[in-house]
Amino acid sequence: MENTSVNYKSKAGQSEFKKSIAKFHNPSLKKSLWQLANSFVPYFVLWAFMIFSMNISYWLTLAIAVPAAGFMVRLFIIFHDCGHGSFFKSEQANNIVGSLTGILTFTPYFQWRYQHALHHSTSGDLDRRGIGDVWTMTVNEYKDASSWRRLAYRVYRNPFVMIVIGPLVMFLIVHRLVSLKEKRRERHSVHWTNLALFAIAVIMSLTIGFKAYILIQIPVLMIAGSAGIWLFYVQHQFEGVYWERSDQWDFVAASIHGSSFYKLPKVLQWFSGNIGFHHIHHLNSRIPNYNLEECHKENAVFQKVKPVTLGSSLKSLSFRLYDEKQRRLVHFRALKHADL
Repeated sequence: MENTSVNYKSKAGQSEFKKSIAKFHNPSLKKSLWQLANSFVPYFVLWAFMIFSMNISYWLTLAIAVPAAGFMVRLFIIFHDCGHGSFFKSEQANNIVGSLTGILTFTPYFQWRYQHALHHSTSGDLDRRGIGDVWTMTVNEYKDASSWRRLAYRVYRNPFVMIVIGPLVMFLIVHRLVSLKEKRRERHSVHWTNLALFAIAVIMSLTIGFKAYILIQIPVLMIAGSAGIWLFYVQHQFEGVYWERSDQWDFVAASIHGSSFYKLPKVLQWFSGNIGFHHIHHLNSRIPNYNLEECHKENAVFQKVKPVTLGSSLKSLSFRLYDEKQRRLVHFRALKHADL
């Protein structure tokens, strides 16, 4: 274990700290290729099993959809790493694999990459919310909002809407749309992804039938999407999360204390590509997912970060607003004591 005395709150300490973890951001071609193999191959094999199972029992198909969704999450982690330029040393390789995994996960690569980069540069900053994050209002903002905006916010923050309905809306509708404000590359990534998905739907319709394709694809996408949204939600919505106004915001503090260490059971950690070590990922997004755990073990600062467990993460379901006075996330019930 290293860096037991590094004061990451000072500029000198931060510089030393960043150097200590920099050695982990070099991707291994062998590990990356192996991760591609143990993610792509099982995913397609399970798809073949689901197609075959349709002639036996749809319940069997749904049962197989669960592990298939797990591998879709794993494919998204590869997509995610490619977006950060951390999966391969080659930018071209990252862009090619990122675009392909983006098609399989219904996410336009370059559009997502741009929005996610903004998320990393603004996470934990109360004055720069709004792109690539979970919509979070402060208590005062909610008090000052119109009735319609409050209703929209309550619907958005409802757990069922956010975790069950939200993923389908996001991956099937939102990711299919472009904005004129986006750059040409981002817009084109949406169009090409949409075209590829349309081609896949046509091919599957001509082979197994459109109904069968939908009955297989939607459950897999729904389960994987719900798991992904939940992971992202817990990564930045937990007890003691860091939020500051821009003039007080600090990147290192926002990374270590504004992103959770989600300590998952080993099997879930594997399927989620170590994304539970999110505090490290935000500190240095160039670290490939397969190096995150080792980086955590070798740096004492990370050992002091209180983990969020599978059980304790359920408390995050009750969080609705950020109370700047108390410096913590609260439920709507807190409004009763906020002179609303």
